[in-house]
Amino acid sequence: MSDRSKQQRKRNRGTKNAIRIIKKPSPQPEVQDIEDAVSSFSEDETQKLRFALLDWYDHNRRELPWRRTSSNNDGCKEEEEEEEEVDSRAYAVWVSEVMLQQTRVQTVIDYYNRWMEKWPTIHDLAQASLEEVNEMWAGLGYYRRARFLLEGAKRIVAEGGRIPNTVSTLRKIPGIGDYTAGAIASIAFQEAVPVVDGNVVRVTARLKAVSANPKDSATIKRFWKLAAQLVDPLRPGDFNQALMELGATVCTPLNPSCSSCPASKFCNVLAISKDDSSVLVTDYPVKVIKVKQRCDFCVVCVVELLGSGGKLDNNQSSSEFILVKRPNEGLLAGLWEFPSVPLDGETDSLDRREAANRFLKSTLKIDTKKSSNIVLREDIGEFVHIFSHIRLKLYVELLVLQSKGRKDDSFKSQGNETITCKWVDGNALSSMGLTTSVRKVYSMVQKFKQKNFPCKQAPPKKRSRTTQKLT
Repeated sequence: MSDRSKQQRKRNRGTKNAIRIIKKPSPQPEVQDIEDAVSSFSEDETQKLRFALLDWYDHNRRELPWRRTSSNNDGCKEEEEEEEEVDSRAYAVWVSEVMLQQTRVQTVIDYYNRWMEKWPTIHDLAQASLEEVNEMWAGLGYYRRARFLLEGAKRIVAEGGRIPNTVSTLRKIPGIGDYTAGAIASIAFQEAVPVVDGNVVRVTARLKAVSANPKDSATIKRFWKLAAQLVDPLRPGDFNQALMELGATVCTPLNPSCSSCPASKFCNVLAISKDDSSVLVTDYPVKVIKVKQRCDFCVVCVVELLGSGGKLDNNQSSSEFILVKRPNEGLLAGLWEFPSVPLDGETDSLDRREAANRFLKSTLKIDTKKSSNIVLREDIGEFVHIFSHIRLKLYVELLVLQSKGRKDDSFKSQGNETITCKWVDGNALSSMGLTTSVRKVYSMVQKFKQKNFPCKQAPPKKRSRTTQKLT
């Protein structure tokens, strides 16, 4: 049996901690900071918290798909089979924890199930393309997470196919930080290491009445130390999940259920709030003033090329739309979108149209004078899309083109050396994995066409008043 298997079996022999009678903590006259004497857990507190949280978790944990891959070693499995099962567990933990970053559990469940159905093992994922992964990820946001998952899988497979089983070795994989490494190592490989996410910060801040800025780097390090004190050496993965589960379901940001909390006897903030009505449990962790979002603006030009029938209607298969691939670095790296042009600020329709014209002609080489006629050009609406650090206002226009005579290859292979683009028919566009904002834009186009051309009527002979030729 390999050292890895022996170590795994030894860690899985969990025993319950003995419970002791605990007295209610004495009310404290003022909020204590993490630097004070209460900045660590006593040995007695640690043991009792471990028992209380694990017992609560055993009876109250949610049934989630990534938890179903855990196994109980019965001593009858072959070494290779056991290692493969542990690796499968590690892969499931990795995928789920990355998806859960900045995303609600209920949203992640469907994405996780679809992902694991398509790429059930790390070897399957390593064979995928970035475009396939981005399509599967579409709608989850923070797309760098998906790219790092793919890059990490390719690297692990290239180096032998075994997922590293310690925090120190996991940290060497692209995209795996302290939190993800701790989650994989503790949950899949039973390494006694902590994890710290927003839920853990909230629970520990309330347990120890931490009044320091939770975003400060020094405070974050101390949260890691507190979590490291608590983690159970016999059931580290379950304990870490219990701590996070407690924060997600009981010790919530706005409506904590202190009466049903298994850690309420050890909560300093709760004790303080009972003694001082001006102090609320929800005052912890302290609120940090958020950095003001940057306001950006852009015009999105949805270019539709009519099919041979030449009808402007809602028949998705009769038209094609041009998509542009974003740069491989930066916001929404490598994803497909309708032609989008940044603006200097709030601008009128004429300025937006001129900006779109310059982009279409100089970058995409779309010249309506030579290759097509403008059938329709309309401003169809605007909306705001929120990123973590950017408030982006998008102005959307629909530009419908009709090819002059026979549609040739020169029209369909536009672009330049720095821009990648492609024409996609409406049916394919509807089934593509597109970002939330791109899907929003396409939905606006469909609603506009349904309202104005419900009966598949022929295109109007005259352009609308807002139609202008590309210059």
